[in-house]
Amino acid sequence: MTTQSEICCPKFEVTKWDNKTFKWDHKTFIKATVPTFLHIPLPGTIGRRMKKLGDLADKANANIPERSDALVLFHDPSAFQSEIFYSVSKDVEGAENTSLSGTFVAGVFDGPYGSEPQHIKTMEKRLAEEGKKAKDYYIHYAYCPQCAKKYGKNYMVLFAQV
Repeated sequence: MTTQSEICCPKFEVTKWDNKTFKWDHKTFIKATVPTFLHIPLPGTIGRRMKKLGDLADKANANIPERSDALVLFHDPSAFQSEIFYSVSKDVEGAENTSLSGTFVAGVFDGPYGSEPQHIKTMEKRLAEEGKKAKDYYIHYAYCPQCAKKYGKNYMVLFAQV
């Protein structure tokens, strides 16, 4: 039997992600959607989708070997649907395989869930100072709610596609 401490999120390395630029050329993900109401996921939907994505990646032996390099990105194309992009090392049978390409500027922020709009405004100012403008945003939450409590931080990485 495993305990929460055995399966918790790896300690997040801020310097690995903050103020970094990533050029992705067909970075491989599997994708799922969750229903939301005004950008708030309906209860239980994220956990179920995450388990399904993880199980599919496990079965295909496609999980990213180093957990601290694995990404789960959230993207909200509307107020009523969120997309989950789960990074994998290869295409996964039975999953919706997709990829992301382009230049992504990352910024790390610490704050409660729901503080994303203020962090996006901060990120937009940073980008404007560099003469850049975001086409879209993807968010990686470094910790699950239990680990955010454990570590005393609730880091999120905003990936601005520029």
